[in-house]
Amino acid sequence: MNLPRVFVALGSNLGDSPRLIRSAMDQLQALSPEPILRSSLWTSAPVDCPPDSPLFVNAMAELRVAPDFTPELLLLSLQELEREFGRQPKKVLNESRPLDLDLIHWDGQLRQTPLLTLPHPRAHLRRFVLEPLHELAPDLVLPGQTRTIHELLGTLTDQEVMIRVEDHESR
Repeated sequence: MNLPRVFVALGSNLGDSPRLIRSAMDQLQALSPEPILRSSLWTSAPVDCPPDSPLFVNAMAELRVAPDFTPELLLLSLQELEREFGRQPKKVLNESRPLDLDLIHWDGQLRQTPLLTLPHPRAHLRRFVLEPLHELAPDLVLPGQTRTIHELLGTLTDQEVMIRVEDHESR
């Protein structure tokens, strides 16, 4: 059976972020009938966050989901998981948080609803998304784009520095 290929970005900048990301990946496994693929863990400076925000730990997971699962159902599951990990309702845009889960890509679908936009509207512009995604799918072309993830990384002009803090093979 050909199950939908889904990518979820993980981020954390409150608490023991590497542990939280690894634990969240374990929880994501419950949503996938096949083993998930996990990127390395990366640190990055906060982007568009309040001043003095701590560094982020970022990662990417590739899931295969059941055919009757929808992007909206997955989004609701991701939001529930964020709450389980202590995420509070936003008071300030892009504030620090123990866990941030973003649905980046769903099997090549383009979707724009009040609840969800696919692919994630800024994924192709964000090194902290592209670098971990590149580990899992360098040849992926996001819907609406003409370049692969590998090529998109080469077009970024930001000065953002990503540091690999834990290889996916080491876990």
